[in-house]
Amino acid sequence: MMAVSDQRATTVTSVPWWNDRRIRAVLYQVVVLAGVALLVAFLVSNTLDNLSSRNIATGFGFLSREAGFAVSESVIPYNPADSYFHVLIVGLLNTLKVSVLGIILASLIGTVVGVARLSRNWLVARFAAAYVEGLRNVPVLLQLFFWYSLITEALPSPRQALNPLPGVFLSGRGLRFPEPVWGPTHAAMGVALLAGIAVAWGVARWARRRRERTGQLFPTGRVAAGLIVGLPLLAWLFGGAPLAMDVPELRGFNFSGGLSVTPEFTALLVGLVLYTGTFIAEIVRGGILAVAHGQTEAGLALGLSRGQVLRLIVLPQAIRVIIPPLTSQYLNLTKNSSLAVAIGFPDLVSTANTAINQTGQAVEGIAVIMAVYLTVSLSISTFMNWYNRRIALKGAR
Repeated sequence: MMAVSDQRATTVTSVPWWNDRRIRAVLYQVVVLAGVALLVAFLVSNTLDNLSSRNIATGFGFLSREAGFAVSESVIPYNPADSYFHVLIVGLLNTLKVSVLGIILASLIGTVVGVARLSRNWLVARFAAAYVEGLRNVPVLLQLFFWYSLITEALPSPRQALNPLPGVFLSGRGLRFPEPVWGPTHAAMGVALLAGIAVAWGVARWARRRRERTGQLFPTGRVAAGLIVGLPLLAWLFGGAPLAMDVPELRGFNFSGGLSVTPEFTALLVGLVLYTGTFIAEIVRGGILAVAHGQTEAGLALGLSRGQVLRLIVLPQAIRVIIPPLTSQYLNLTKNSSLAVAIGFPDLVSTANTAINQTGQAVEGIAVIMAVYLTVSLSISTFMNWYNRRIALKGAR
């Protein structure tokens, strides 16, 4: 036995290093990484030489220079005297605004339509199927053109604007409506709203643990709605109930004052929401069908209504199937928001394109766009993966 072991040890130690599988695996990886590094270095060096020979400036110093162009809408204060960095932040915030609203609305529409496709009502199921098949097979860019043309061409000019409610005007320039004259009371209402959301979240966690421990239901939805609406309302009453409003007025060829929703933003939001909603609807439908029908029959046998079975039994199990593909749709919606440049909405790509045209620094400008979209997409993916792990069954692979 000792002789066999000595023979095996001698055989192992006698293998040359270039025939050792582990050493060769490490060597191949080092060679590939070195090749990639050399290729990147060559491309960067060649690009810098070409830019230098054409007297084109390089680097990100242009971000501190004055932008010198206006932006049609901005979440934060902005004027043309601000820097390129500031205008890129404006574009980024516009991108995040339409992405966040789009994700929320597409999730709501997709969930409703996905459930409607499984309805036993023939008309509801066919209407939902027509929506899904009709919109998901048309390129989203064409849909953006359609909605933008419909809004700008079908609605009247500001002088003949529709006036459905006092102070509310709808025209080809967009929707105008009154804006509160902001003061300390409104800031207190914002704080109260955040406090209401935090307390409602705590109540929901407590109610869930209580239900798991005792089996007793708690009216979480009504309590949460009362907290989220009631606390800001109390802050408004204690603040003197201010009612001053900045009402839009027609001056010249357009309205001034109040808040506005532009046709570009509306067309972009509607197009992205309706297009992405079709894919989410199919994901929701697939997730519901993945839950065994016996679960529904068991719930009905316990005396639950079909709505309660869907809300309390089917959807909580289906969500584990829905989340992974839903993450991809959120990423697609965020990246598709870059099509805003086609209809003139000043998102990140649009403002960066203008900066590139003025400075000639295309490499740096496109690098900024890519870095921002990569960061936003990875943030969404990280959050959704965290949520997916949180709702996964304990001990499941």
